[in-house]
Amino acid sequence: MIFVTLGTQDKQFKRLLEAVDNLKTDEEIIVQSGSTDYKFKKDNVKKRKYMSQKAMDENIKNARVIITHAGVGTIIHGLELNKKMIVAARLKKYNEHVNDHQLDILNEFAKDGYILKLDDFSKLEELINKDFTPKKFESNTEKFNDSLEKEIDRLCK
Repeated sequence: MIFVTLGTQDKQFKRLLEAVDNLKTDEEIIVQSGSTDYKFKKDNVKKRKYMSQKAMDENIKNARVIITHAGVGTIIHGLELNKKMIVAARLKKYNEHVNDHQLDILNEFAKDGYILKLDDFSKLEELINKDFTPKKFESNTEKFNDSLEKEIDRLCK
C-alpha cells in the first residue's frame, strides 16, 4: 500500500496529487488530502481529507512507501518506523505555503540519507520503484537541549 499525506496545511498541494494520479500502478493508494481539493481518476485511490491520529499511525505503519509534504512531524514519524519516504516541498510560488521553509527541511533530510527527495514530479514513479533503505533516524533533541542548557548557564553567570 502507498500512503500519501499532505498534513493539515490550509493551502492546496495539487501538484503532488496530480503526480500520484498519474502513477501506473494498481497498488492500493490511501490519501490524506487535507485542504487540497482533487478528484482522482484512478479507482485504486481512497481519499480522506483528514484522519484521526490512530488512522494516520495505522496507515504509516502499513505503508510500503509514504509520499508526503516536507512536514517534520510526518517525516520523523515515518523514519521512526524505518519507512521509505518520498518527500516534496510545498512552494510559495505555487501558493502552497507562505514561504519556502519546506525546501530547507527537504534538503536536510535528503542530504543525510533519510528520505528520497521529490523535486521533479514526473519522476515519482521512478522513486517509488527505486531500491532505498533510509538511514536509521537519530534524534538531535537531547544534544540540542544539552547545548542550549550549557549556553543558558554560561549567559546566567
